Amino acid sequence: MSRERRLAQVFVLLADTLVDEFDLVDFLGVLAEVSVELLAVDAAGLMLADDHGLLHVMASSDDQAEILELVEQQHEDGPCLECFRTGQPVLDADISRWPEIANSGAYLSAHALPLRLRGQVIGVMNLYRCDPAPLRPDDAELGQALADMATIGILHEREMRGYVELTAQLRHALDSRVQIEQAKGMLAERAGLSLSDAFTAMRKYARGHSQGLTAVAQGVLEGSLRTSVLLAR
Repeated sequence: MSRERRLAQVFVLLADTLVDEFDLVDFLGVLAEVSVELLAVDAAGLMLADDHGLLHVMASSDDQAEILELVEQQHEDGPCLECFRTGQPVLDADISRWPEIANSGAYLSAHALPLRLRGQVIGVMNLYRCDPAPLRPDDAELGQALADMATIGILHEREMRGYVELTAQLRHALDSRVQIEQAKGMLAERAGLSLSDAFTAMRKYARGHSQGLTAVAQGVLEGSLRTSVLLAR
């Protein structure tokens, strides 16, 4: 499949999430995964800011990327913080500029793209590479387009739900993320799966039954969604 055709499918997939069952955590998780698929990067993650300007880790394509994001959050330094503060992309950054981050993973370069709309910056998309070579201009442009899509989705949900402040939306999303992580661990233990496979099974069930990932996680935790049903093909 050509990149152009796959890109069209991705934008349809992301647009389909902008409905009543919009699940912010699932939306950002999908965005992180397709960023790795479509761009010349090895990992991706997304962080959102609350009304106090503090960034929170929301989604990552893998555990290593999440660790790096948490380190950036803890030290309040790194490409994503620089991007968020300036509202401008940080590209082709040698990760050794930030020793704490460089010592926490195997990636050699980091790139950060702002989630912004008309000057309002609400978060950052992080892209990591094992290769120190520069990010291709077309990848940087496509990455920013994906980041813009995320921004539209987030602000759309905020308006639709009537959130008074971004913090309320963020708090709800963080609570959902905790539920998803708990359900993922519970399913992995019950079914003898890896955490990654358990998460994939939950996501496939959610998509196949037109449910939000958070709703599926609640079903796992409450016991109303049986493991045999969730794993049935």
